[in-house]
Amino acid sequence: MTDDALLTDLYELTMLHAYFRRGMARTAVFDLAVRTLPRGRGFLVAAGLEQAVEYLERLRFGPADLDWLAAEGRFGRDFVEFLGRLRFTGDVDALPEGTVFFPDEPVIRVTGSLPEAQLVESRLINLLHFQTLIASKAARVVLAAAGKVLVDFGMRRAHGAEAGLLAARATYLAGFSASATVLANVRFGIPLSGTMAHAFVQAHDDEADAFGGFAAVDPEHAVLLLDTYDTEAAAAKVVALARTGVEIAGVRLDSGDLAGHAMNVRRILDAAGLQRVRIFASGNLDEHAVERLVAAGAPIDGFGLGTRVDTSADAPYLDCAYKLVEYAGRPRRKRSEGKTTWPGRKQVYRRYDRDGRLAGDMVTVDGDPQPGTPLLVPVMRAGRRVGSPPALEAIRAHGAAELARLPDPLRRLDDPGVYAVTIAPALERLAQIVDAG
Repeated sequence: MTDDALLTDLYELTMLHAYFRRGMARTAVFDLAVRTLPRGRGFLVAAGLEQAVEYLERLRFGPADLDWLAAEGRFGRDFVEFLGRLRFTGDVDALPEGTVFFPDEPVIRVTGSLPEAQLVESRLINLLHFQTLIASKAARVVLAAAGKVLVDFGMRRAHGAEAGLLAARATYLAGFSASATVLANVRFGIPLSGTMAHAFVQAHDDEADAFGGFAAVDPEHAVLLLDTYDTEAAAAKVVALARTGVEIAGVRLDSGDLAGHAMNVRRILDAAGLQRVRIFASGNLDEHAVERLVAAGAPIDGFGLGTRVDTSADAPYLDCAYKLVEYAGRPRRKRSEGKTTWPGRKQVYRRYDRDGRLAGDMVTVDGDPQPGTPLLVPVMRAGRRVGSPPALEAIRAHGAAELARLPDPLRRLDDPGVYAVTIAPALERLAQIVDAG
């Protein structure tokens, strides 16, 4: 991930310049929230907070940044010197990663001097939006897969290097088992999983020779790709190879009628006593394809998902915004048509039913306790992290617990139910006061 403070929108700098000239540096509060859910979605999964905190901890304009700002021509030397001293010294409250959330609920609340809290808008949205988008898509696959192994295959189709790496993190956080992206293991400790390419088979004159050569190199992890030529004929070659004593971990199907091929291949393997050889499937899969394969009883042990998940193909963006809700001790509210915001510092309280399932959320003014569990927790105070960062495995466990608490209507991939998010009377009154003011 880049640390460059100039990875921002120009208007952040021009606003900071204007704030600086006007002496506007009192305490401001900003919320990042999603206005509406993508079509067909019932919930979202918060992700990306760790990278957001790392960005805030490291935020500074380096010498090269300051040289560019001085040479650009629109900023005075005194303002450039101000930016050279700027650090994030504010507070952050946020939903823990892996938390299920809904529209109008703040994902993160940033409190700090107006210049600090304004400057970080673009990169915070960039980091939190992307991982939340991918984690939310991946969570739907997890629900559809009914406990089967899921592997992230999407790095090559992701929109850039950072996106590929962070998609591996977001999918793992949401419940995937592993990733094929090597750097995801180096950076985050995510388990690695991979098979072989068609090129390896094509580079050999004989498919059986290709299988034997690949399995001999790494028999413990050898997963042989069957569909370069003829899937069922390739399965028979795997059986012949196994009869020579070569260990084979699994086979992979990547095209065609995956359910039909899986049934045929399973029958061929089982007839040869190779019940322990797993069948893995891939090929432009998403949650709907996985759900259909599971419902059809296809004997597939795991799925590799790439393009459609790592780009969130059906919903490639979230309608989210980072908006000022308080400045200089006064609540503020945007009243634009269709983009109205709720003013002031807020908290979200969540209730559960007798079975521990989500039963309704209440968004209210911070300091107005409601029945249920408060969701926003302290993350940074005075520019410093509160406690140690949670381990990714702990975040993953929290995400799994959150998905387990979803009521049945929200678990549906199509036509999910609408979850009850209520605005508390205290917040309604505050909005009325601001509007009247």
